[in-house]
Amino acid sequence: MLSFLNAAHPEISIQTMFKKMKVSVRSQIDIFLSLSSVFVVVLLDRITKIFFSEILSPGETLPVIHRFVHMTLVHNTGIAFGLFKDKGLVFIVIPIIAIVLLVYNIYYYKNNDEKLSRFYIVGFSLILGGAIGNLIDRICFGYVIDFIDLRVWPVFNIADSAITVGAIIVALQCIPLTQKEKRSF
Repeated sequence: MLSFLNAAHPEISIQTMFKKMKVSVRSQIDIFLSLSSVFVVVLLDRITKIFFSEILSPGETLPVIHRFVHMTLVHNTGIAFGLFKDKGLVFIVIPIIAIVLLVYNIYYYKNNDEKLSRFYIVGFSLILGGAIGNLIDRICFGYVIDFIDLRVWPVFNIADSAITVGAIIVALQCIPLTQKEKRSF
């Protein structure tokens, strides 16, 4: 059957067909990985925010590891870690722009045959999931629900953690590219 296909389309070699199939499978795995990462972040973020909103009142704290880790419910009207409080609509528009840019970035690389590392895909997906998680709060409540309190850092949530970890992963993935570019000059 493969020889028949090859005879009907001599310009397509069997190697080319397998290469295209491999790229297609890789692309499907990457999409699944990305969507799964986003889904898991949003799901964990929603579950934990709902849980701590149910058991704590705003400002109430629950020690987990005395003096080190507490769960403290905070309604954050600012951006990450409580900065720039009470700026309203700006914090709905900025995450939407960020989400569009992240999706475009992934789309651009995929459609220009540039192979993204899976770490890069996961990093962007964590950022995207975190942005969506906090955007849901802003749209529904006008503030973001934060609850993880390390006592030496502003109170944060799962979405903030995903954004931070994702940004670190993306930054680390960019470092080798920068070093390669420097060597080529």
